[in-house]
Parts: sequence; C-alpha cells; structure tokens
Amino acid sequence: MKKERISNNVIRRLPMYLRKLDDLIYHEVDRISSGELGKQMGLTPSQIRQDFSCFGEFGQQGYGYRVTDLREQVARILGMHKGFTVVIVGVGNLGHALIANFGFKEQGFNLVAAFDTSADIIGTSISGIPVYDSALLSDWLKRNPTDIVVLTVPRSIARNMAETVADCGVRGIWNFTNIELELDKPGVRVENIHFSDSLLALGYYIAESESSDGIK
Repeated sequence: MKKERISNNVIRRLPMYLRKLDDLIYHEVDRISSGELGKQMGLTPSQIRQDFSCFGEFGQQGYGYRVTDLREQVARILGMHKGFTVVIVGVGNLGHALIANFGFKEQGFNLVAAFDTSADIIGTSISGIPVYDSALLSDWLKRNPTDIVVLTVPRSIARNMAETVADCGVRGIWNFTNIELELDKPGVRVENIHFSDSLLALGYYIAESESSDGIK
C-alpha cells in the first residue's frame, strides 16, 4: 500500500468516503462507479480515482467499486483495525458528553479511562469508563501506554496538560480546549477542534444569501 507524500486534503476526505460507504451499505448498495460516487459526494470521478490511487488500486475498470470491500480498505487506511487506546482528560460537560455519547468503539478506538480534578466524580464511572484523579495522570500513562488523549480541560491549563501527556508517550492529542496547540514533540500529532468554525461558516453563508436576496 502506497503512503508516500499523501496530501492533507486526501486524508481529510477519507472519513467522508467512510461515511458515504456506510450509508451505501445501509441502503444495500453492492457496487458503485466512481462517477456515481462522485456525483453523490460532490467530487469529480477523476478526483475519487486519484484519491484512492494514493493507497492502491481498489476498483475495476468497467465494474467500479464493491462497496463493502472499499469500505474495509478505507477503514484499514484510517487505522480503525488497530484499536488505538484513548483517555479523556477533563470530565466537564463536554468530556462527559463525549464519554456517554460519542461512539469511540464504533470508530475503532478503545476508550479506557478519564481523568478530572473534581472530587464529586473521581472514583465514579461514566458509561463504564472509570474516572481517576488528574494528579495520577502522569504515573498512570507511564504504566498504561496510551495512543491518544482527548483534552477537554480549561484553556488556561491546556498547553501544560498537552506537554505533560506528550512527555508520557502519548502519540496523539484530540484538542477541544478552544486554543490552537502546537507541540515541538517529534512523533506527537495534535488535532485542534474548534466547534465555532463550522457555525461561523454557516453564519457567513446565511448572511451572504441574505445579501444576494437584498435582505439587510
């Protein structure tokens, strides 16, 4: 499987392909052409073929793609078969909601623990996930190698917490602290999530539509 020089744009489209393929499987679609897949996703057939060619040849000319096989290939490219271990740091409203409602297991990730400073929730469990004292985090991570830490802590401590978990061998940080984190740590990837971005973009499109319709 080829992996050299895969652009960020291609990587960002892979989860989109996965969602679409899951939808096709749900609707019992057995195979699909690049033309039809592109039409449904707002992409050109050549773009789809080019994206998949970065990782190998998955379709057959004149036949298209077998949906279940392509879904399996995309899931494997995304590492869903590896069962990456995940820990959440910060069990406020957002952290609690992620534990209780986000389908980590369905996405191929293994959520194993959560950490917080509140005495009210330390020692409890949420949807079967134990909540430990954040003071124990460093020692726990050193004893329990963890792939990804989800940060949902206050922004005032976000950078220090990110550096702490990176020093403990964590390979990825999913950052919900609403600040842009950049770490000078080889081998540690940070994914910064800003909920406001898509909402503000939506606001732009609505405002632009109103402007073109003459609405002030």
